[in-house]
Amino acid sequence: MMRFFVGIDDTDTVDADRGTGKLARCLGPRLPEGCRTTGVVRQQLLVDPRIPYTSHNSAACLIVEAEADLRGQMVERAVKLLAEHFLEGSDPGLCVAAEAEARRPSVLAFARNCTQQCLTQADARRAADGILLSAHGGTGDGIIGALAAVGLTASGWHGRFIDYRRVRELPQEVSVAQLAQEGIDVLSIDRDASVPAAVDRVLTFGWVRPRLMGGRAVLMVVPHGEGVWANLGRKRGCHGNGPSGQSSPCGDSEAAAA
Repeated sequence: MMRFFVGIDDTDTVDADRGTGKLARCLGPRLPEGCRTTGVVRQQLLVDPRIPYTSHNSAACLIVEAEADLRGQMVERAVKLLAEHFLEGSDPGLCVAAEAEARRPSVLAFARNCTQQCLTQADARRAADGILLSAHGGTGDGIIGALAAVGLTASGWHGRFIDYRRVRELPQEVSVAQLAQEGIDVLSIDRDASVPAAVDRVLTFGWVRPRLMGGRAVLMVVPHGEGVWANLGRKRGCHGNGPSGQSSPCGDSEAAAA
């Protein structure tokens, strides 16, 4: 089994009804037979007035397991999706890299720098050094974020999952054991670093988006009573008063992408 990282960025505009996060989620089911998306990760890049972005300057990366080197077909499907959903004023970029390529020191360094500096397409192409990196309209600046998303995700220590198994179907309250069944580790960040028990309950507030930490999906929680924990990474504006709105793929604002 081979692992690939598929990064996309800059696919939307201010008035769009969907953005990069949703588009990345749409791509998973369209990948060729023999491929399985194990997660989609949102990566936050530098927010700076010198950088043109729609709302939050985030990019997205799919983690894909494939039975063989199917990157040619992956690229074909991704390019087709970007063309179908192209919006005037957007600058889409695509990056597809095998795991070893995505973890090259040049890619990892470039990706981290994208969270702190203004970089260029030339910087991205130098760092990619033969990795599939392509522009699909507009200025093509999306290749910068696409490569950054791949590098940050491949590092295993950055970003949050916007799609992972059944995270979008989990109820307002779930046990630690149930989260473990979904492949999600529950990490307490209280002062004493207590260990949540399998039978403990987690208040999700209808929005479970684990962080990518150590290559795993990790939900950070804080104590909320005896045997009860509260999801720390709840949706912006969510205060536990009911489920946040669920959105269908391809149809981002921050809420939709997350």
